[in-house]
Amino acid sequence: MKNNTNSNAKISLREAISIGIGGMVGGGIFAVLGLAVSLAQGGTPIAFLFAGIIASLTAYSYSKLSLAFPDRGGTVKFINQGFGKTVFSGAINNLLWVSYIIMLSLYASAFGSYAPNLFNITGNPSWDSHVYLSGIIIIATIINYYSIAVVSKIESYAVIIKLLILLGFIVVGLYGLFGNPNVEQLAVSNWESPLLLLTGGMVIFVAYEGFELIANAAPDIINPEINIPKAYNYSVWFVVFLYVIIAIVTVGSLPFETIAKAEDYVLAEAAKPMLGKVGFTIITVAALISTFSAINASLYGGSRVSFEVAEDDELPHHLTSKLWNQPIGLLITAVLTLLIANTLELESISTAGSAGFLLIFAIVNYVAFKLSREIQGKKIIPLIGFLMCAIAFVTLVIQQYQSNLVGVVVILAIIFSCFIFEYFYKKQESNKNNA
Repeated sequence: MKNNTNSNAKISLREAISIGIGGMVGGGIFAVLGLAVSLAQGGTPIAFLFAGIIASLTAYSYSKLSLAFPDRGGTVKFINQGFGKTVFSGAINNLLWVSYIIMLSLYASAFGSYAPNLFNITGNPSWDSHVYLSGIIIIATIINYYSIAVVSKIESYAVIIKLLILLGFIVVGLYGLFGNPNVEQLAVSNWESPLLLLTGGMVIFVAYEGFELIANAAPDIINPEINIPKAYNYSVWFVVFLYVIIAIVTVGSLPFETIAKAEDYVLAEAAKPMLGKVGFTIITVAALISTFSAINASLYGGSRVSFEVAEDDELPHHLTSKLWNQPIGLLITAVLTLLIANTLELESISTAGSAGFLLIFAIVNYVAFKLSREIQGKKIIPLIGFLMCAIAFVTLVIQQYQSNLVGVVVILAIIFSCFIFEYFYKKQESNKNNA
């Protein structure tokens, strides 16, 4: 176990849980809630529960791997540990970087959907959305270049603010369900088919992926044998509970037609029945704070992934170089985020992000299964996690092929490109070494 001699740099259990919760309750819930309702209808809480079960199984694999191989490379380290530095591991690690970029695009799209509700710039909602999402990516990039300490401070305050607002929304929203005729929408008769419930859960799986950030902090967590498993379990199940209750309140508060019209900012709309325009504004502000903090943290995380993968010779070594005292990957991540967020629809971004992380988590679960003796873990839990992630990935791709062909083409093209790139990169490096 790596130990950091500077006790001030150590991370407590509370801080580790905050990292997990902060990573999950970022922009995800604000971005994908409306999308989940459009797919699962009255069964939306079940869809979130499905996704949460897969996240909790995967969190077990992550906790065991984090204890056995504590490293700031996190997921990158685990995949290399399971497969060596091969074309396969390099491709999956490249996919992790691209999935970070897709997540950033999702958060930026959510910011662009909520912001025009507070202030119009051009008078055209679509143009305003592009202006806001582009502006927030640029501002967050400048902050990341200015100071990583500022990024951490923003994240620590944002976690508290967004949780307080969401918990307030739940308390008021649950009270508002009494006597609300829309509660009938939660009846089993309004649930979609089991396949669509599963698909709904998988499309919005991106709302759970942030727990993997705990792995990057593992070397600095105090009393790791006890606190690392607790950090994963407490953060994941708290967020599962939070999301399921938010889904119940939303579906029980608004007619399906209203949810469909306000799909991109449905959480703010769901605050209206009880709190009117004030509630709408408060949740909108919470969404802007959450998505902004998520963009800030994910920009840093994405640049670190590209740096770690390049250090392991799975991306060109130029990506370990610095620009204005930050990895060059930060600028590349920001530019690619601007491109994706301004060209793809929210559903395509969410599908691509969820599929990317489901595939990555399937691989991590397989690594935990393969190395179960070495990491002193049970075989059955990672095996179930692997099978569920793999089935969910295939189900998502097949179902979305019929309704969201662009999203499926994007994710398959990304996966294929990662493997092709890594194959030719490894071949080129091998030729250089043999020359």
